[in-house]
Amino acid sequence: MKRHIEEILKNWKTDRQRRPLLVRGARQVGKSYTVNEFGNKEFDNLITINFELEPEYKDCFTSLKPGAIIETISILSKKKITPGKTLLFLDEIQECPRAITALRYFYEQMPELHVIAAGSLLEFSLSQEKSRMPVGRVQYLYMKPLSFLEFLDALGENKSRQVVENIDLDNLPQPVIHEHLLALTKKYAILGGMPAVVEEYTASGDLTKCQQIQKIIIQTYRDDFGKYAAKVKHKYMEKIFYAVPKLVGKKFKYSHVDNTIPSRELKNALELLEKAGVLHRVKKTGGSGLPLEANSDERHFKTTFLDIGLMQNMCGLDREMLFSGDFMKINAGALAEQFAAQELLAYRDPFQENRLYYWAREARNSNAEVDYLVPWNSYAVPVEVKSGKTGTLRSMHLFLEKYPAPVGIRISQQFFNTTPPVISIPFYAVKKIPRLIQNCL
Repeated sequence: MKRHIEEILKNWKTDRQRRPLLVRGARQVGKSYTVNEFGNKEFDNLITINFELEPEYKDCFTSLKPGAIIETISILSKKKITPGKTLLFLDEIQECPRAITALRYFYEQMPELHVIAAGSLLEFSLSQEKSRMPVGRVQYLYMKPLSFLEFLDALGENKSRQVVENIDLDNLPQPVIHEHLLALTKKYAILGGMPAVVEEYTASGDLTKCQQIQKIIIQTYRDDFGKYAAKVKHKYMEKIFYAVPKLVGKKFKYSHVDNTIPSRELKNALELLEKAGVLHRVKKTGGSGLPLEANSDERHFKTTFLDIGLMQNMCGLDREMLFSGDFMKINAGALAEQFAAQELLAYRDPFQENRLYYWAREARNSNAEVDYLVPWNSYAVPVEVKSGKTGTLRSMHLFLEKYPAPVGIRISQQFFNTTPPVISIPFYAVKKIPRLIQNCL
């Protein structure tokens, strides 16, 4: 399963200034598979240590000296470790906090050895062990579920992907291809981007089996919470976990999760799940310019979930309903907002923990809200997501009258309309937003 992150790993391998790489992301987004594939293809030998499956390797890190660590690992694994030719992959590193600490010493004392670590729920483990990340000595790489374009590759729709990649003002898809791509976005909304689900679909085409795998993934997340009950009351995490898929697109209030639980308890659980990549906050901010974080309001936010396929499964949406009519209108348009959010995040800088923002104005008889703001050059560009093929853009126009954004973006099922002040882009072309803004001005 081809992932964009593979090219980033190849560049990291040859970077003279490289640091140990810590691949972060929620469980089952493909971290282990991708790194192992990379190691097998690009190095003479690969040594993978999975601290969950092989807890005995934790004892290799009683010393933090890289020389002593690799000597012990070499003896246990019966494999030679040669800097420059070996990739050392420390998987599920959250199970061994001392290994996380040791990463800084690999950078300082053995920079010629290629070291990649991967983990999910790192903050949970570190808070429990009272350890700290080796800030400045490690490079983070954030991994997410398959983007829509990666999904097309996995389904063998390589030509469809090329159509999207080549979209430009003078190279828009034919109407029949537009409808084909919209049909594929519907399929993505059902399956999502979790690799195990997509792999099952490509192998069997059986949606029932795919939904069963989604349920297993959901249960795996729930089981993970219980491992850290000594520090975090995992029942609060479960409350947030099961509530967020049903609250996508709505202003988040802790009372909507459970009005009998103190908000501070739910707030802590939400922040941990956000750091683990299971959900994302969409914070309210101003529209005057960048950085968007500078004017954000921590008290007012919406949420999106890790994956649209898991989201619709947890909401109990019937797949026959999803296949019929305007599926993006289902659940009051929440699927449409989730799709857009997931795509907006998918193509951001993978070395940064990227965030989403929205704009709202609350005034008597004149409330307004724009679903997302995205950075472009020095501007905050407004993005509205429309679930159907029609819909007004009153809030968008109010924003453009008030703030100096060059254009507004409408994401919907409609065909392209690249005439400012509001340009229309179909769901499948979210990646092309920066280029289309540039070319239509």
